[in-house]
Amino acid sequence: DNITTGKIYNDVLKKERKGEYLGKTVQVIPHITDRIKQFIKNDSSKEDFVICEIGGIVGDIESLPFVEAIRQFANDVGKKNALFIHLTLVPYLKASDEIKTKPTQHSVKELRSIGIQPDIIICRSERSIPLEHRKKISLFCNVDIKNVIETVDVRTIYEAPMSFFREKLDLQVLNYFKLKSKKSANLNPWKKITKIILQNKRQVNIAIIGKYVELKDAYKSLDEALTHGGIENKVKVNLVRIDSEKLKVSEIKKKLKNISGILIPGGFGKRGTDGKIEAIKHSRLNKIPFLGICYGMQMAIIEFARNQLNIKNATSSEFDKKGLPLVGLINEWSKDGKMIKGTDKDLGGTMRLGSYDAKLKDNSLIRKIYKSKIIKERHRHRYEVNIAYKDKFEKKGMIFSGLSPDNKLPEIIELKNHPWFIGVQFHPEFKSRPLSPHPLFSSFIKAAKNHK
Repeated sequence: DNITTGKIYNDVLKKERKGEYLGKTVQVIPHITDRIKQFIKNDSSKEDFVICEIGGIVGDIESLPFVEAIRQFANDVGKKNALFIHLTLVPYLKASDEIKTKPTQHSVKELRSIGIQPDIIICRSERSIPLEHRKKISLFCNVDIKNVIETVDVRTIYEAPMSFFREKLDLQVLNYFKLKSKKSANLNPWKKITKIILQNKRQVNIAIIGKYVELKDAYKSLDEALTHGGIENKVKVNLVRIDSEKLKVSEIKKKLKNISGILIPGGFGKRGTDGKIEAIKHSRLNKIPFLGICYGMQMAIIEFARNQLNIKNATSSEFDKKGLPLVGLINEWSKDGKMIKGTDKDLGGTMRLGSYDAKLKDNSLIRKIYKSKIIKERHRHRYEVNIAYKDKFEKKGMIFSGLSPDNKLPEIIELKNHPWFIGVQFHPEFKSRPLSPHPLFSSFIKAAKNHK
């Protein structure tokens, strides 16, 4: 579970508008901090441990209410029931061949100034941290030397659990709470995952075609979900990032020559749409496995309408007000499928955000993948495909294989005469885990693996 600052403040403002604070002045302390503490406590009564992570850097003005909330929380539950772990960077300076502990010392000093003394410090570093440097961190940060844990940069993030285990982080946590482990840790699944990622010689090339590819972390969740699919299929996934803005029609065959699967991720706006549409056409005609997510599904609809339904002006109202919008704001569609023209001022309250059900069509590929008739997935989008064109699409072979429970919103599309061509309006990458890959990504990578 996770929550953002905006959601916290929004919840507090709603309560104030309802009069739940009885006219009192609403302040960061106690109202914002109380809401944060309430979120931490939610649904945790039956759990042995609750791990709460606060992102950002100590001292960031945005994180101060959260840091204050966990300081209070530790007092509320009793310090013996709360453990503070602080993650810091211990940089290695190549020019002078030395490790610097000062950033860690200053970070802990800043943390202590706002009321929190870390019990364990995890030190990230490019090199192993010598004992003398650990002693220095222990001395100046007032932390037991056993609780100064190093984690040297690993080849893949999935090696991190083994790194922590070697440093006995798990035992230090148990010792703090005066607990004993009933059984030894089983790290075999993580070892297996690491071996597949690092040693597997067979690989599949997956093209991610988007306009944010220059920033590596922009599609981080997708990258990891694809890796999870590779783990399930015992293949290494090689991600080929292609900037859709720079993708020319004349270059598509060359750039996608050795690609086994094409993925069009979510996005916003007109930039890069032509490159995405041409890549989708290439995938459809050449039977290359294709997965379109959110905006990617909408682009697949537009490509198919233009080239198969002969609707040459098919478009989305998000970036073109003149053509025939097959994609529009959720509140722009009338009962007969016609568009009610809106403006940018009408965007408020149109975001479809959160987890929603979808029902899957019998005998469809997506039904076989999920092995379930009803699924629940996470959404974040303003624009939807117009259901009024469903029959026209299906006559030409594009099946609307997933719909909202009221049959009004297309959630999933797939091509009938294609080995693997699926578009989804939701974001399946948010539910994928290394030990439990999302079925969509497992199936997509399997199709890519079998593509010739």
